[in-house]
Amino acid sequence: MFVPFVDLKMQYATLKTQMVPALESLMASSQFILGKPVDDFERSFAAAHDMNYCVGVGSGTEALHIILWAYGIGPGDEVITAANTFIATAEAISLTGATPVFVDVDPSSYTMDPRELQRAISARTKAVIPVHLYGQTAQMKEIVEIAGQHNILLVEDACQAHLAMYDGQYVGHFGVAAGFSFYPGKNLGAFGEAGGVTTNDEVLAAKLRMLRDHGQVKKYHHATWGLNYRLDAMQAAVLNVKMPHVKSWTEARRAHARRYDDLLRGIGDIVTPAERPGGTHVYHLYVIQTTRRDELQKYLSAHDIQTGLHYPVPLHLQEAYQSLGWKKGDFPVSERLAERGLSLPMFAELTDDQIDHVCGTIKNFF
Repeated sequence: MFVPFVDLKMQYATLKTQMVPALESLMASSQFILGKPVDDFERSFAAAHDMNYCVGVGSGTEALHIILWAYGIGPGDEVITAANTFIATAEAISLTGATPVFVDVDPSSYTMDPRELQRAISARTKAVIPVHLYGQTAQMKEIVEIAGQHNILLVEDACQAHLAMYDGQYVGHFGVAAGFSFYPGKNLGAFGEAGGVTTNDEVLAAKLRMLRDHGQVKKYHHATWGLNYRLDAMQAAVLNVKMPHVKSWTEARRAHARRYDDLLRGIGDIVTPAERPGGTHVYHLYVIQTTRRDELQKYLSAHDIQTGLHYPVPLHLQEAYQSLGWKKGDFPVSERLAERGLSLPMFAELTDDQIDHVCGTIKNFF
């Protein structure tokens, strides 16, 4: 049995009768830049997270960058984030001219360790970006308290955490804003690059809309210089078709994770992902740990089961950030996850038979 890591073709097949008319309508209108499709998506995505505003942009990277940019983060400033995340989180900081400062993560949730955050704060610290990694929320109660104590900006990286919750509130409610990605493989994915920012701050939302559109307050009138960070109307049209299904897809992912948990219990030295008490993990990724990660991945591949590595090189060891002076051993939890983490197939349309096959194959390996 072939089990793909993600099956976007299957998702498209279930939505084709809605998707084709939506795209044909857009092409007939020729309204390709911003306009009604983007407005409609921004309203529905904000409402789904109980937020007042969503500002559509071109990617999750742009979403995080434009928030920091709007607050004037720049050269000489430091922004703290986790060493165990995709490089886009750090790139958003670097794009402002500020310096990324990495901290280690909690060994059970894989998200920012608040104790490490506290230790990393300096006189130059202007912001912190906790990452809701793999769909698991960071420890926001502690992080909010620390950010408040030190009067630093709190920006949520929710690029992998659509509809994730912490203490009864959706991600986005804990910082000044949250950045989301709608990359095709995400829980809510476009047909290309897309992103968004949620916030409850009306003034911030207006500034973000201006910055994403060349600093325009109206056509050809520029209050400041900005960039072309606009959400493509075609991607918005795709997202509008998918939006009504996100909640059911999220529940499907959570059910798949429970089945994985049950079937993998007690097999070899496997550690399954833990859902934080009081949190709602949305399982963008289902990441197990094993000391035999590389062997297991090869074995699964030989049996037509696709897997992924997220992320095999932590940020402090990436060549791109060697100038910061970090070295191996500085963040042992992140490094251990990089060596042991294996992402198993996870998508809403995954079947019980496929999960059973994956788990049975893993059992055979051990």
